[in-house]
Amino acid sequence: MAFIQANYKDNERNNFDALPTGTYEALIQTASEKITPSGSESLQIRLLIRNDLDGVADLAGTNAKYHNRIVFMDNWKRKATNQYDTKSFQYILDACQIPEGTSLETIEDFIKAITGKAVRVYIKKTQNTYQGETTDVNRVAPWNFDKTEYPQVQHKFKDGDLGIDPFANDSEPIDISNEDLPF
Repeated sequence: MAFIQANYKDNERNNFDALPTGTYEALIQTASEKITPSGSESLQIRLLIRNDLDGVADLAGTNAKYHNRIVFMDNWKRKATNQYDTKSFQYILDACQIPEGTSLETIEDFIKAITGKAVRVYIKKTQNTYQGETTDVNRVAPWNFDKTEYPQVQHKFKDGDLGIDPFANDSEPIDISNEDLPF
């Protein structure tokens, strides 16, 4: 019996072109800190365009056409202070409807607070030139985050999860005895 038989009829081609400028309903799928090879640090937010709003007439040109697409947003640490501009994070917290006065002690607390939240974002298509090559890219500024107009999220995930560690918010270690293990 063969390991695999070539069959390409169900292959889908991905379109990685930048999204057109517009307002999209999205989910903050993940957020994590990244470091470039040169040592610059950023908080990268991965926005997933919601697929549960295809029938909304006002979103026919955005969500209905581009659902399940991903847009990345980087928030860079300031070189002078080696700190994030937390004032710009306030727009994201507000859009995620984190209650006023909530204290977030660490960047990890901020990440946990925003991950999985539905937001409305203005995504701008611009051009970027790097090493002589110009490409279309998407930009999202923190002040372009707003509260979702559709808080009842019915998004269907392709891989069945949001990319969230289900145990990330647990403060207690998980106690499993050897008898509970299948090996």
